[in-house]
Amino acid sequence: MSLTIETRPGNSALPKAGSRFPVIDCDIHPQFQTRDELAQFLPKQWQEYANTWGGFYRQALADTLSHPRMAPDVARNDSYPPKGPPGSDLAFMQEQHLDPNNVEYGMLMPLNRGPGNQRNLDFGAALAHAVNEWQIAYWTDRDKRLRASIVVAQDDPESAIAEIKLRAKDKNFLQIMLPPRTIEPLGRRRYWPIYQAAVDHNLPLVLHVSGINGYGSTASGFPSWYIEEHHSNVQGMQNLITSMVFEGVFERFPDLRVVLVEGGVVWAQALRWRLDKHWHHFRAELPHIKKAPSEYVSKHFWFTTQPLDEPERAEDLPAVFQDIGTDRIMFSTDYPHWDFDDPKFVVNKLGLKPDVAQQIFTGNAKALYNLR
Repeated sequence: MSLTIETRPGNSALPKAGSRFPVIDCDIHPQFQTRDELAQFLPKQWQEYANTWGGFYRQALADTLSHPRMAPDVARNDSYPPKGPPGSDLAFMQEQHLDPNNVEYGMLMPLNRGPGNQRNLDFGAALAHAVNEWQIAYWTDRDKRLRASIVVAQDDPESAIAEIKLRAKDKNFLQIMLPPRTIEPLGRRRYWPIYQAAVDHNLPLVLHVSGINGYGSTASGFPSWYIEEHHSNVQGMQNLITSMVFEGVFERFPDLRVVLVEGGVVWAQALRWRLDKHWHHFRAELPHIKKAPSEYVSKHFWFTTQPLDEPERAEDLPAVFQDIGTDRIMFSTDYPHWDFDDPKFVVNKLGLKPDVAQQIFTGNAKALYNLR
């Protein structure tokens, strides 16, 4: 089984040399060639634990291969290097993606082994530390274009804060990575110590679609088909925003910045309208919310382009981007996954004015991450 995506051609009147201007890719997935790559960064106790017991997740079969549920390794057919799974060979990534697509900076989003999904919190904390060490040794030290995300075990705030403190001054790391699907909604106060650490160290949170919390991915439970599962990522991001806004996270942390990755963009405006409408009716329940929900969303959230929606009328998409705020949208490819968005395709599809294109492809990420 293989999965490929057919897309409608872009506007032929738009420039075709999209890969020639620099881009900041906010979603690149590195992978281990072998498990030994990670094991060397684990204490012997946890190496033995991993070999004997493996991961202990909140959901059965969560650590199995994705085939045949979706494309093998969740990857493009052409993304397999000479050795190892897609995303595991830096030289191949440089040749296939970083160099031809003129990637000025690439943000690493490691999803492997799921430290935040472990029931054994001590093992999860050890995995998070090991994944962070691995990002440096195998990626950021070998290509200065790449930047790492601080992986933490979010349900053990004490270990998460220690890991953030350890990495905060390391310029290899630009953000703190959490899964959107957690045991409780992310607005709940059990997670607030992590938000305090993010503010204290002036680091944004990045929430990439992921997380195994033991619950069905939809409000009605587990879906029948992968297309339902994939679409539920959008619903998860909407739930996340709703929880963080109405639980009062941004009243408590007015400087907190949150990046939503691989959840799409265009739904954000409709969500802001709906939240504002209901807040006006139910605001007596929420005396701690001082502003309209849309104001919190506009100030505290950033969105990445992939997966890019493709309306029938090409001009609708840039119009929606303008409504959401082009200063809050950043470019991403999702390399090497099957729904990778080529920057040339995105340029042609959006048909943006040059200054707005510069914002989305480089400027917003440079400002958010203080990249100069």
